[in-house]
Amino acid sequence: MRGHDWINTCLPDELIEEIFQRVDSKSDRDACSLVCKRWLGLERLSRTTLRIGASSCPDLFVNLLASRFPNVKTVHIDERLAISLPVHLGKRRGRDKTKLTPRRLHYSDEKSEEGDFESVSLTDNGLTALADEFVKLEKLSLIWCSDISSFGLTSFAQKCASLRSLDLQGCYIGDQGLAAVGKCCQQLQDLNLRFCEGLSDRGLIDLAIGCGESLKSLGVAACAKITDISLEAVGSNCKFLETLSLDSEYIHNKGVMAVAQGCNLLKVLKIQCSNVTDDTLTAVATSCLSLELLALYSFQQFTDKLVTCTLLS
Repeated sequence: MRGHDWINTCLPDELIEEIFQRVDSKSDRDACSLVCKRWLGLERLSRTTLRIGASSCPDLFVNLLASRFPNVKTVHIDERLAISLPVHLGKRRGRDKTKLTPRRLHYSDEKSEEGDFESVSLTDNGLTALADEFVKLEKLSLIWCSDISSFGLTSFAQKCASLRSLDLQGCYIGDQGLAAVGKCCQQLQDLNLRFCEGLSDRGLIDLAIGCGESLKSLGVAACAKITDISLEAVGSNCKFLETLSLDSEYIHNKGVMAVAQGCNLLKVLKIQCSNVTDDTLTAVATSCLSLELLALYSFQQFTDKLVTCTLLS
């Protein structure tokens, strides 16, 4: 029959959800959700990943997004990410609240005389709400979220024991927050601590002890208070570590050698540490027999002969 809706008539919900899960493009998924009310509901159920701009009032949208997308397992929140959202969800003076803002959602500062928009970031309250609302969360990326503290991370960790991946790049969290992750999130496999300037050896040691049996990937960069001491703890506890990325002038041979000797399953090693020398490469060549990738970005103290011998071995 001409014009008959055979798809909705013949296909069960489970099959349509399976089809949606195989659509990778966000724009295509959005287009599918506009076909009819049934597809809108099924597309929301099938969506497992969300990206939120932290300068677009993420605290306001956590509950809203969780109610619409109950099966989300991965959340990316980026301070630098701009998204378009309805302005009437925030506050604005002297303008029509039903109009849309073309860039980021902001709120009006009551003390502002100009009535311009001012941005806000994800806070500790919003981070806690993420753990409360997204009960299936396994992967969280918080990129340059400047208002997150150890208090919020601790609250989040206590409610998200099934977390497997955590990216804290550029977040100024402290040792207490990272220690809470180590204590509560013992299924954690992937951790990025690039530019986490508030951390010290104490936090990473507690994390290594708590997540030592599960951690497979670790990245540390521009953390002035993380030294060889915490890397020794990583080498002693994280026996299943497969990927390590280090970028620091405060890390020396002792720390990297401890990881090389303790983490024999290491497959990827990236080093940008100006104080690491040939002794480290010798330890890597001797101990890391499963190594597949060795990247040396600052090798002023490495000799050509030893690098060649390491690669050949």
